[in-house]
Amino acid sequence: QVQLVESGGGLVQPGGSLGLSCVVSGRFDSIRAMGWYRQAPGKQRELVASVTSGGSTNYADSVKGRFTISRDNAKNTVYLQMNSLKREGTAVYYCNANVLRAGLVPYAYDYWGQGTNVAVAS
Repeated sequence: QVQLVESGGGLVQPGGSLGLSCVVSGRFDSIRAMGWYRQAPGKQRELVASVTSGGSTNYADSVKGRFTISRDNAKNTVYLQMNSLKREGTAVYYCNANVLRAGLVPYAYDYWGQGTNVAVAS
């Protein structure tokens, strides 16, 4: 069993900053890619940022230059630092981890956290 727990959401004014954390726990051998997704009211869930086990990052065009994703492999944790937040950043932010179970036939599966709410408003 694998669990992801997000933290750090809250209310922030436009132009402000907020940092999110996600800790992965449970039975697994390694974590491959990790990422953050968000779902705004009335919209579909979208990728915000992702990071591979090797440290390569990918960002949605809408957050490039403002958000930074990072991970601490020793702590099984992924972070999302959000700067210059805009009102359209209001959403539930979900942590994702692609987890590998090693063996004769390796098995990888995507796990999701419960989400943490981010509200950007004056």
